[in-house]
Amino acid sequence: MADVLVAEGLGARTRRGWVFRGVDLTVGEDELVTLDGAAGSGRTSLLLALAGYFRTTEGTVRRLARPALGFVAGVNEPEPGLTVAEHVEERLVLLGRASWNLRRRRRQALDRLEGVPLDPRTLGRDLDRLGAHLLCLTLARVGEPGIILADDVDQGLCEVERKMLLEALRDTGAAVVVTERAA
Repeated sequence: MADVLVAEGLGARTRRGWVFRGVDLTVGEDELVTLDGAAGSGRTSLLLALAGYFRTTEGTVRRLARPALGFVAGVNEPEPGLTVAEHVEERLVLLGRASWNLRRRRRQALDRLEGVPLDPRTLGRDLDRLGAHLLCLTLARVGEPGIILADDVDQGLCEVERKMLLEALRDTGAAVVVTERAA
């Protein structure tokens, strides 16, 4: 199994002190890794640093596969006024994959979450927490990343929804790194 992400001695310090420090992590392809910790422990910042969206002050991160963010509240979440289908269309356009067969590509992207309740007509503002995670996962998958990173997969979800989300993450064919408050 090849590595898709390697962090060595990773740390981030601000004027107020260390956000996280001394993180060593290796993620292999098809692996699901969970980072857990209490609120305010730096989980989300670490996740964003691993994806390349948060500046670190020490250590190194090597991304050996293209990363993509799943749901990260306040950073990567559904646009309230767009439908699920419009989100997918927008992502296809941004990735340069929109063409005469846009509807077919949109359907393919949505079909990847077979068995998951995600209505293409639902507005972003009307999605529950599971729906927001699933939409962001769908959008991440459009770019065919080697690793997907998602935040707080245990917050606002019942146990059945959490299991459904983790199953959908495992079925992506990518390595996955998630955060949660409880192990």
